[in-house]
Amino acid sequence: MSEGLPEGYPRLAEADVVLRDGTVCRLRPIKPSDAEAIHRFHAGQSDESIYLRFFAPMRQLSARDVERFTHVDYRDRMALVATIRGEIIGIGRYDRVTPDSAEVAFNISDHYHGKGIGSVLLEHLAAIAQERGITQFVAEVLPQNRKMLSVFSDAGYEVSRRYEDGVVSLHFDIEPTAQSLSVRLAREHRAEAQSVHSLLHPASVAVIGASRRERAIGHQLLKQILDAGFTGTVHAVNPEAGEVLGVDAVRSVRDIPEHVDLAVVAVPAPQVPDVVRECAEVDVRSLLIVSSGFAEVDEEGDRLQREVLRLARDNGMRVVGPNSFGIINNDPAVRLNATLTPTIPGDGHLGLFSQSGALAIANLDSAARRRLGVSAFASAGNRVDVSGNDVMQYWIEDERTHAVGLYLESMGNPRKFSRIARHLASTKPVIVVKPESGDFGSPPGHAVRRPKVKPHAFSAMLNQAGVIRTENVHQMFDVAQLLLHQPLPTGRRVAVVGNSSQLTALSADNAAARGLQVVHGPTSVRTEATAQEFRQALDAAFADEQVDSVIVCFIPPVGALSKDVVGAVRHASRRSDKPCVATLLGMRGVDVDPGDLVTREEDEEGAGHPQRAVPIYPMPEEAVRALAHATDYGRWRDKDRGEPVTRTGIDRAAARAVIERVLAEDPDGRALTTDEAHELLAAYGIDLWLRVEVETADEAVAAAETVGYPAVVKSLSPVVRGQSYLEGIRVDLTDADAVRRAFEGLDKRLAPMDANYLVVQRMAQPGVSCVLSTIEDPLFGPVVSFSIAGAPTDLLEDIAYRIPPMTDVDVRELVDDIKSAPLLHGHRGTRPVDRSGLEDILGRLSLMSDDLMELASVELNPVMAHPDGISVLGADIQVATAQRRIDPGARALS
Repeated sequence: MSEGLPEGYPRLAEADVVLRDGTVCRLRPIKPSDAEAIHRFHAGQSDESIYLRFFAPMRQLSARDVERFTHVDYRDRMALVATIRGEIIGIGRYDRVTPDSAEVAFNISDHYHGKGIGSVLLEHLAAIAQERGITQFVAEVLPQNRKMLSVFSDAGYEVSRRYEDGVVSLHFDIEPTAQSLSVRLAREHRAEAQSVHSLLHPASVAVIGASRRERAIGHQLLKQILDAGFTGTVHAVNPEAGEVLGVDAVRSVRDIPEHVDLAVVAVPAPQVPDVVRECAEVDVRSLLIVSSGFAEVDEEGDRLQREVLRLARDNGMRVVGPNSFGIINNDPAVRLNATLTPTIPGDGHLGLFSQSGALAIANLDSAARRRLGVSAFASAGNRVDVSGNDVMQYWIEDERTHAVGLYLESMGNPRKFSRIARHLASTKPVIVVKPESGDFGSPPGHAVRRPKVKPHAFSAMLNQAGVIRTENVHQMFDVAQLLLHQPLPTGRRVAVVGNSSQLTALSADNAAARGLQVVHGPTSVRTEATAQEFRQALDAAFADEQVDSVIVCFIPPVGALSKDVVGAVRHASRRSDKPCVATLLGMRGVDVDPGDLVTREEDEEGAGHPQRAVPIYPMPEEAVRALAHATDYGRWRDKDRGEPVTRTGIDRAAARAVIERVLAEDPDGRALTTDEAHELLAAYGIDLWLRVEVETADEAVAAAETVGYPAVVKSLSPVVRGQSYLEGIRVDLTDADAVRRAFEGLDKRLAPMDANYLVVQRMAQPGVSCVLSTIEDPLFGPVVSFSIAGAPTDLLEDIAYRIPPMTDVDVRELVDDIKSAPLLHGHRGTRPVDRSGLEDILGRLSLMSDDLMELASVELNPVMAHPDGISVLGADIQVATAQRRIDPGARALS
């Protein structure tokens, strides 16, 4: 027992969860000290609810009942409570009835029905039960208890029912299925999207710290809210003023006569916790904390930040900030500018997210100068709660947002980011600016775990999710102005048209360098050509059936750019369904006001066509780069993204038994023995070839008789592993004398280097030696990698990465992504290796790494891929005590 917690209390089971209505509740294991809270909870329930739960009119619980409810062993008997403001609003429990099944039951407060609490408790209990070897839940429910029956039926499990003696008996396997996973993610999406919707669509806003001093932050925030024409009600909180900017001021948020949806907090950091408590008392939904002086400053600020987060979540609130630049919602029905800048882009279709306040100003200014309209904007500041993941959940459903740009200085939950971004990118472009950093260094105030994987694993994750990564803000807007105002390219074939042979050649070279195929041109009209001649050349490019996109570049021969030229580009573009990018001297942005995009234009034949804006760039490189990004994204959108990886012949219980046995002996973890590695991999259908460690020539001969001839003797020392083929290995040994000579020769050569760690193994069929690995990364969670053994891995770092859960397409692309992949496909006349066998093992490895958090690392090396199959010749596996994943198997806020 520690810190007053009962023995065995599982801290990893604690979680904050967003409910269906966007509020937050706390889930935690039950404790003996909850006895009084259980009595209060029960006393607040209706007679009907009590009967439905206990099948009897138990108006009061006995002391014996409460003791049984609150005293559990957290393994065979487990109970979770859901709380808001410290009060229990829901209870879920299971009791093991057989080695692999448990009876599950729930009790939800009458005041909180319809918020999805039962579903959340079921998800978390199922995840905990699986870790304890339970594979099936059973339950008994009265037939009139439709709400509880729906909790089970709507969870995505295959539920069997039997009606007997007036009770519905249910049983179902709790191993996640494609359907149950889909249900969980859909519920998480709806809840988190609703919480951000409440934040961005408040009916009432209170500015706490609204000052009469013009340069004060609170004064500026109130001014921007009023000047933007916020459609709801605005309140000023200032204990020393009667009014601020014409708004009546009150001493505390508690004195506001109506409910407050959003509290904008601009008071000194030490005062913020008290402000949060006051907001909790009057049930404020969301907090925007602009105040600085938190974790970005010192340890005391970090303590304050953690206190604010705990207070907010314990009281059901979401928090943006602290140290946030603010939020914007340009929806005409809201018109909210709760930022520190009066100059914001007009209403449009680009969603923007930024962590840094300084960069937020740059982002908004750049969007405004380019005439890019913004639908909504959020600055996370220290990102204590609401993050880019939450805002992306909102943008998935927001009809006003057509593309998304995110500036990420750090990433707290890349695993969750990957799956949300993949969902969003399937319908709307997601453009990310993430500064390159060898150690993923985060700015002050951002709580980020330090990763173990190499930085390009992050890029692989973005590619897997269909995210467009750019190097800076300018490039982000270069891509955004194209994707917002032009159709997606349907292919890589481009036409290049201009009035300068040098400029068109430069554009064509850039296009080819970025993987685009120049199939029309480069065409250059004469420098003095009229707008009509230029227009004819453009029309020909757009009319070419072999062309997917058109690149235009024009330099005015004398003076300013002719409006007729801009009109010619606009006219040609709007008559076609092919995207167009234009390089026009001295211009950047879009050529019409975004507000005109909904209008229609009549051409000479009188046919109506939707009007589009042409994205304009000052240099060809920028135009081509944006077009290449858009083309790659269009290809990702169109491709088959596959089905979730599944494999037969997996015994998860057997694998978990191996892990638990090892950690029971060595709680800090260790490397698995050869026998343990065989047992673990076999549970996931991976056949590890037997290899025998030997210290003498006689042992080597005996081992060869065991594994069979032809045999190999090789060193496992890292000093020689992956070096010259004959440096640490002797192959094709067909008898005892050959084995003896091989052992003695290697032992003599390698002993001076202390590299004579020798094993004997049956000789595998020749092929391509591969390395298949997974690591449990503190930041990313499980990361699967693939490479060719030797120099490609050790020297060139030619390694591909993917983040589970994976699809069959992810697995295929993991193999294809390495530069040395041609070695697998029949290089220089060799036969191609068994790709399906290789992908099968990678899929099994991804499932194993996703299932078992205790797997600190797994390296299958060498894995010999040959035309007739795959041979796994070696495995190094390290296990360690599980740490809570940032994105666990059940819904939870980070």
